[in-house]
Amino acid sequence: MSKTSRAGLTLVAAAAAMLGAQEATAQYELVDGWPELPRGATGWGQTIGIEIDDQDHLWVFHRCFAGNCIQGRENVSPVLHYDADGRIVRHFGAGMFVWPHGSTVDEDGNLWVTDARGGEGKGHHVVKFDRNGQVLMTIGTPGVAGVGENTFDGPADVAIAPDGNIFIADGHGNDRIVKFSPEGEYLMEWGQEGTLLGEFNEPHTIAFDSQGRLFVGDRMNQRIQVFDQDGRFLAVWPAIMASGIHITEDDIVLVADYQLRKGIVIANASDFSEIDVIDESLPEGVAMDSMGNIYSGEVIYQDLKKFEKIGG
Repeated sequence: MSKTSRAGLTLVAAAAAMLGAQEATAQYELVDGWPELPRGATGWGQTIGIEIDDQDHLWVFHRCFAGNCIQGRENVSPVLHYDADGRIVRHFGAGMFVWPHGSTVDEDGNLWVTDARGGEGKGHHVVKFDRNGQVLMTIGTPGVAGVGENTFDGPADVAIAPDGNIFIADGHGNDRIVKFSPEGEYLMEWGQEGTLLGEFNEPHTIAFDSQGRLFVGDRMNQRIQVFDQDGRFLAVWPAIMASGIHITEDDIVLVADYQLRKGIVIANASDFSEIDVIDESLPEGVAMDSMGNIYSGEVIYQDLKKFEKIGG
């Protein structure tokens, strides 16, 4: 066979492979009217914390159908628990928060949340709830902003490592990642304001991949930095402003970027190679269930959206 013939067959095979990959790529369809709103609510407010648990239930941490949970909204529950069909299972947390922000669900099904503003003896702290809304742990000094071992200034997000250690992105007022033991004992911290690797300008969101690497959305530096659990720098993903990060068990990364990429960026955790972008949402929070459906929480447009996976 001539070199020309071999080259032609190679090009045909490559084109066929590309076509097959395109056909296999999942499509996402916005589900109208999902989920139901609580009784008395006429629309969403700022919706930021979006988490999926091991039952494909959705946990929503929102700003009380407004821009905060004070100023007369102390009787509104900022935590909403939905089943897979979009029906409310339970709600709790009324009167406990000023400005709901980050969230995560750990391997035991407990919900962790952060309050990134303070006032009236609450805020600037992290709370761990069980599934029924019982408080199991509080980290930080409610209502007190600071940069100590038990004070935060605008804690933006929280993530739980495979060994149970707790990581907090103290990012709206400070520029650091703080590590605690599973019992809430301070262990270490790293980071300061700056643009060098290992420095931050608003670490806004954090999440672990299957290797235990910590992804930090260094939002105003327009990058995601990756670290080991002792704060050693490993890699950087440039040109992305991550407000929220969700990483699946098979290391697919979903990034909520409403500022630079203006959508949900779907990529591989191993090398940041992009798979898809959903541009029908401007999200701060994002999650994916076991069926591949994607959920986004929007602050700018004050909405909660579900994108059903079609094909792929």
